Amino acid sequence: MAVIHWNGSDLPEALRSLPAGDYVVAPVDAVPLLSPEEEEGLIEALASLRAGHGVEHEQVRSRILKRFQP
Repeated sequence: MAVIHWNGSDLPEALRSLPAGDYVVAPVDAVPLLSPEEEEGLIEALASLRAGHGVEHEQVRSRILKRFQP
């Protein structure tokens, strides 16, 4: 997701860099803030990844796909 600030007439640079395709654009009154618990969770997750405790993309993908197989 990207938040784009638009002056109402010029095409924002962020839109120019998107690949061709269909997009939904909707105005946002306010970007929701994270709760203190959500922010702390993200900080802990990043620290865990930096410490080498992450899981490779293919491992995550495999685990998810197994849940959808009969």
